Amino acid sequence: MKPGRRRLCTRVLTIIIILSAVALSLNNITKLAYPMHYEEQVYRYAGEYGVDPLLVFSIIRAESKFFPYANSTSGAKGLMQIMDITFEHASSEVEFSEGSLYDPDVNVKAGCWYISRLSEEFEDESLVIAAYNAGPANVKKWLSEEAYSDGEGGLDSIPYPETSAYVERVLENHSKYKKIYKR
Repeated sequence: MKPGRRRLCTRVLTIIIILSAVALSLNNITKLAYPMHYEEQVYRYAGEYGVDPLLVFSIIRAESKFFPYANSTSGAKGLMQIMDITFEHASSEVEFSEGSLYDPDVNVKAGCWYISRLSEEFEDESLVIAAYNAGPANVKKWLSEEAYSDGEGGLDSIPYPETSAYVERVLENHSKYKKIYKR
C-alpha cells in the first residue's frame, strides 16, 4: 500500500474509532440522566401488577429524582411520592412487608399497585398519569366537562397547570426511557 493511502486509511480508522467512543460516551451520559435505580423493585412490582416498568421509572424520575426520602408539601412520600391515603387503600388490598413509605420496596410496590388501579379506570396513558398526579376524581370530573374533554374519552386540556406540566414531563421521560433502553 502506498504511504499516502496508508495515512488516509489510518486517519479514517482513527476518526471512526473516535466517533464510536463519543457515541458510546453520549449514550452513557444519557443513561446517567435517565437512570434505572431500584431496578430490582421496579421490575418485580411492575411485573406483579402488569405495569410498564419504564413508566414507573419515568414517574419516579419526575416525582423524586430517585431520592427515597423525598417529601412534598402535600404530604406525599418516597420515590413515587405516595400519599398516606393511597397507601391506606393499597394496604387494604395488598400485604406489605414492615417498612415505611421511605422504604423503596414498600414505596415502589404501592406505586405500582396504584398505577395498576388507575390503568383499570383509564385506558389512556396520559389519563393514568394525570390521575396519578391530580387524583382519579379530578380526571373523571374533567372528562365530564365539555371545556376539557375531547368527547372521545380523552382530554383536550388539563385545567391544573401543575398536572398538565407533570403529564408532559412523565410522557417525555417515558419516551426517553424507551429510546435509551430500547424497550
